[in-house]
Amino acid sequence: MSKTKKGARNMKVTYHGHSAVKIETNGKTIFIDPFITGNPMTDLKPEDVHVDVILLTHGHNDHVGDTVSLAKKNDALVIAPYELATYLSWEGVRIHPMHIGGSFTFDFGKIKFTQAFHGSSYVEENETIVYTGMPSGILFQAEGKTIYHAGDTALFSDMKLIGEMNDIDVAFLPIGDNFTMGPEDAAIAAKWLKAKMVVPIHYNTFPVIQQDPQRFVAMIEGVGRVLHVGESIEL
Repeated sequence: MSKTKKGARNMKVTYHGHSAVKIETNGKTIFIDPFITGNPMTDLKPEDVHVDVILLTHGHNDHVGDTVSLAKKNDALVIAPYELATYLSWEGVRIHPMHIGGSFTFDFGKIKFTQAFHGSSYVEENETIVYTGMPSGILFQAEGKTIYHAGDTALFSDMKLIGEMNDIDVAFLPIGDNFTMGPEDAAIAAKWLKAKMVVPIHYNTFPVIQQDPQRFVAMIEGVGRVLHVGESIEL
């Protein structure tokens, strides 16, 4: 973590359970994968959430979460892979579609979508499965800092390139296994990414992804940190 000049405000990053991460920077509040309703691990209530921008890694229900209601209530901009963004626009939200490999500089920071190895679809209440394009990870840059949110993914060798091409301050990596990397693969990802700090996500929300985050942190001694639900760091 870096020191800032007196009076300057650091970027604040808060973990809200499962894969939900809040970033406060440049006067904006940004949420990644705001799964709140139905999330037994979160500390939030949807009615209390203020958000300016929502970033989505993919279309699964436990990542899209409360996006539509939060976006409508707050007139928030939703940034997501093209197919998912288009689908959400039909629900009446403001969107900025992007795709893997593409970047765009907004007034609050720069977003780049990276690849992820997973699926991406939204299951509607009538049991229809809607295809929502490719899953992704997200590189977020602002105030001279870089955050990597891997989304849901398996281990893949191009994480080495992500680490070589970016000076990552914090990497959020799934460790739950079953649907994503488990702790052992995530530890390899942490080594390849060379982030200054690695925070485990996507674990203990459901029975099939039960993990001990402290065991994962011990595997990547020196850079791992468990963020408890509602806990924040400043960069």
